Amino acid sequence: MTYKFDKCMENRGLVKEDISDDMILLEIDAAEHDLNRAKETLEQGDSKWATIQGYYSMFHSARALIFSKGYRERSHYCLRIAVKELFVYTNELDSEFVDFLEEAKSLREQADYGLSYYPSGAEETIENATRFLEKAKELT
Repeated sequence: MTYKFDKCMENRGLVKEDISDDMILLEIDAAEHDLNRAKETLEQGDSKWATIQGYYSMFHSARALIFSKGYRERSHYCLRIAVKELFVYTNELDSEFVDFLEEAKSLREQADYGLSYYPSGAEETIENATRFLEKAKELT
């Protein structure tokens, strides 16, 4: 395991847990719900909320992935570290998916905290969230 993963475990940002298949499915359902809402919200012209919802779709897809390996995150940072460690470094997932998650988090924070958002950012987030969800369904 990498140093960052070990630190997340040590600091309880990641914990090993018994995760049921139902919990994984709930995360997939949440990812689908947030993705559908992001698409609807963007169609209504609200790129701020579409960006935020798109990010949370990816967040829930990522949670489903790490749940499938028996881990639960307690921070967004450790979630990304766990996806890298458990899926990218094992060649189950291309590193671009972690990049999607990191970019979407940045766009979400800009939209939420900096009030800086735009339709192209929302569209990109939604496209990447769609790919992320498809891959999460395939791997869980």
